[in-house]
Amino acid sequence: MRKTAISILLTLAAIAGRAQTAYDGLLFSENNYEGTARSVAMGNAFTALGGDLGSITLNPAGSAVAGYSQFTITPGLTFSASSAQGVSPYEDGSLPYFQNRMESKMTTFSLPNLGLTINWDTNRSTGLKNVTFGFIVNKSAGFDQDVYAKGMNSTTTFMGAMAVDASGIPAADLNSTNAYDYYPWDMVVGYQSGMISTFGGNEDEYVGASELVFDNGDIVLGGEIEQKYGRRVKGSKYDYVFNLGANISDFLYIGANIGMTALDYGYDEYFKEAATDPADFEIALDNGQYMYFSQMKHRYWYNADVSGIYAKVGAILTPGFGLRIGAAIQTPTTSTVVERWQYSGSTEFTSSAYNGYASSPEGEYSYIFNSPFRANLGVAYTLGNFAILSADYEYCDYSQMRFMEEYGASDYFEDLNGEIKEIFGQQNTWRFGAEVKLGALALRGGYGYSNSPEKSFKGSYRSNMSFGLGYSSKGSFYADLAVRKNTYSNEYYMPYNDYIFNEDDTIAEPVPEILITRSDWKALLTLGWRF
Repeated sequence: MRKTAISILLTLAAIAGRAQTAYDGLLFSENNYEGTARSVAMGNAFTALGGDLGSITLNPAGSAVAGYSQFTITPGLTFSASSAQGVSPYEDGSLPYFQNRMESKMTTFSLPNLGLTINWDTNRSTGLKNVTFGFIVNKSAGFDQDVYAKGMNSTTTFMGAMAVDASGIPAADLNSTNAYDYYPWDMVVGYQSGMISTFGGNEDEYVGASELVFDNGDIVLGGEIEQKYGRRVKGSKYDYVFNLGANISDFLYIGANIGMTALDYGYDEYFKEAATDPADFEIALDNGQYMYFSQMKHRYWYNADVSGIYAKVGAILTPGFGLRIGAAIQTPTTSTVVERWQYSGSTEFTSSAYNGYASSPEGEYSYIFNSPFRANLGVAYTLGNFAILSADYEYCDYSQMRFMEEYGASDYFEDLNGEIKEIFGQQNTWRFGAEVKLGALALRGGYGYSNSPEKSFKGSYRSNMSFGLGYSSKGSFYADLAVRKNTYSNEYYMPYNDYIFNEDDTIAEPVPEILITRSDWKALLTLGWRF
């Protein structure tokens, strides 16, 4: 009984603070593989190739292809770029908000690969010729992003939308000591920081600090305001793999992984509004005096730590004539998710005596998440020691994602799991790679494409192009360099909800919609030794 009661309290906290969404599941499940510089340069089309430590998270049999032990380390840099600008809601293309196109950049360092495999030669000419043991760490996703947007607005306001959303909630409840247990945290912060307040003797009707109330009941934005939106995202996902591979007669290579995933994700966003002329935002006080709105800031941050476990088996077949065929299948990943989040807000007026600030508690919630199984198929053709062509296909059905309580029940997440089935479907990923060897040097190129897992979204979701160089000495040392460009689908973001409607429920004044475009460049250098 105690365990059930605690679960109910945590559920209430999640409802009032931060509810899980279907897109959280996608964040935890998706991969955008990195690895070694060689695997990245060839588009990670390695399911049928193997031999490279970056390939072992794709196909465990890849470790058995190399007839030697090896160690690799791969530092990398990511250069991410974003642009943001408002989207016109009108046919004539006029733009009433976020008029400026803003560019943002971020540079981060990471270690996309670190690995060691030990090869044991059985000294047999047929049958089981080699056995390989390995421990490999490969990066499977990165979340670095910096977004900034700004512009002028004379019709809608963040605080006005919040005032409408809070309508019907008694002000005494929003101001109570246990308000965060029962009401959306952003609304509680908004009221307690002075972003919204009651008016005209009402107890559950609100007006934004930047709005004016007229005698006829109309509520409008007092004047022109400058709006700013900022977002910074950081984090990554890694696969830690214990690998076993076997070479059978140089014809069949098999392998198995026990994999552990570790994901850290940090999201921090803010929204600011400032009066162009505070005199336009006069607020009458009960004592007959006046104050004037100056500026506000609303902030929300969220962190997720996810750790999971899965198994993967694979095989590579070499029937001859340079042809290679590979396949692998990965079980669903069972993960423990720990989330933390917080809201805060401040409102400033021309007289600092009326300034307000509020901060929610730091929320925390944990649960179990299952990501779907994956299947990889690959085919490659080798032209002796001169060239390689390879192609990969990866399948994943994101409608199979599942949220569960820590003790295994899924009743609380029943609606969310149903929503996942409605929104998401199959994602098909294609990867292509090529390599040409010129003595000790190698030239490489690759391309990857994934469709959107959302059923309603058609077309390209994510694509990348890559190229690289390789050097192999006559001794044990080798080095590889790769550069990859990732391109992502456009994102349309609305910082607050529509709240001004006509009598027929059509939108009278559209709120801002921001178009965010994103791309990044990755540079990787692998240093390796064979022994």
